[in-house]
Parts: sequence; structure tokens; C-alpha cells
Amino acid sequence: MVKSERKTLSNGVTVPAIGFGTYLLDNAQAASCVLDAIQDGYRLIDGASFYHNETGVGQGLCQAMDEGAKREDLFVTSKVWKDAMGYEQTLESFEKSLADLGLEYLDLYLIHWPSGDPELDRSTWQALIDLYKAGRVRAIGVSNFMPENLLPLFDMEIVPMVNQIMVHPGWKQETVTDFCRQHGIQVMAWSPLGRGRVLNNHLLRQLAQEHGKSPAQICLRWEIQKGFIPIPKSANAARIRENLDVFDFELTPDQMQALDSLPPME
Repeated sequence: MVKSERKTLSNGVTVPAIGFGTYLLDNAQAASCVLDAIQDGYRLIDGASFYHNETGVGQGLCQAMDEGAKREDLFVTSKVWKDAMGYEQTLESFEKSLADLGLEYLDLYLIHWPSGDPELDRSTWQALIDLYKAGRVRAIGVSNFMPENLLPLFDMEIVPMVNQIMVHPGWKQETVTDFCRQHGIQVMAWSPLGRGRVLNNHLLRQLAQEHGKSPAQICLRWEIQKGFIPIPKSANAARIRENLDVFDFELTPDQMQALDSLPPME
């Protein structure tokens, strides 16, 4: 059993140990799936302006709160997309996401991708710093940043608290995950199931049989034990519930090592 179902960021804010992703859901799906996820027990809801479904995500959040979920118990994420980077445009994108979601603040705001221009990244990051200092967002970070993208931000007032990257068994991203661990940056894992491609792997299926779980649950358990926060996405109600059911078993050190040794499977 895990000791905790929450992770603590460098600024002391705690985050649920697993989240629900909303990528590729349309607005109607996002509304119903977010509501289902919260009813099932998820409290971290991950979104982005690029997903073009924040109105639907907001509807799901609103309905969940109408039915008794407390805003302070939810952890809602959004991201600024490449075409809105830069100081002023980032602030405008943040306000639009907030309005679409129907919220008064965000729990986490991320730069979705590095721009390739360190100065543009820095001006965008300054906007996130100012939003954080103004109390508009509880934590700030980045997504898909490698060490060379992170380093230009390190001499600014606040270092990213989160880096959301693709991680799953067979795609460990050790260079960046080790770098983040060394610098107190929490890794969130998008595509934690390898977009479904790794679920037929023999080792995953063997471990699933041994633990009475699904291969997807083995993936998620591996990520949690690695210290990452996985963000699985599904439009299937049964899979949404299943993906959350990963806190009643633990992979052994040998099993973790075996998963660590899988060949690359991007």
C-alpha cells in the first residue's frame, strides 16, 4: 500500500497522486467524463487550452460541485499553448481558460511546450510567476521541457514546480526525470499507458495476472512508485474507475526493476 495518495510540490501545495486527463475529448464528452471521474473519486483534472474542450470540462466541474464536490478539494490544471506565448498573450490565455472553466482560480498552470526561443519561454514564465504571486494560481510549471529548456528559467524568481512529460514503462525519460528529481520538480506523466500500445506487452500482462489487475493498472502503479503523478485519459466509464483503483497493491522491487528494464517503446 502507498503511504500517501498525495504528492507535495516544492511550494508546499499538495497534489492528488493520480489525475484524470481530458485530451481528445470533445466538449460533451469532457462534461460527462469529468463528472464521472469526480464522482468516482478523482480530484486532479488535467486540461489545456489546446484541447479546445475547456467549456465542457468547466460544465463537468460545475455539475460536480452542484452535486457536492468542494472546489477546494479539486485540483484543476490548464496550459498555455504555443501560439499564445509571450507575457501579455499568456495573461490573456489564462483569463480565457479561467472563464471557459467557470473558475475563479487555477490550481496549476503550465507552459504546454517550449517555444524553441529561450527568451520567449522566459517572458511566458514571467507571466506565470506574476499570476502565481497574485494568487490567481496555486502552483506553476511546464510541460514537455527537457533540461536544456528548463535551465534558462532557473535564474528567474521561481523555478517550475511541475514538469508534465510523456512517461510510461518502456519510455522512462531518465535524463529529464532524474534532472527534475534533483531540482525538486514534480514529474506528471501524460500518456501513462503509452497510448495503449504497451498494454499487450508480455511482462505487463504477466504482472497483471499475478496481482489480479489489468495491464493499465500495472503501468499506473509503476509510475506512482517511481514518484510520478500519472494522468490517464479515457472516455469509457469502466476504465475511468479502473484507472483509479491502483492503491491496494504494490509492485515488488524485482517487478519494478523488470519494468525499468523494458526496451524503449515510445
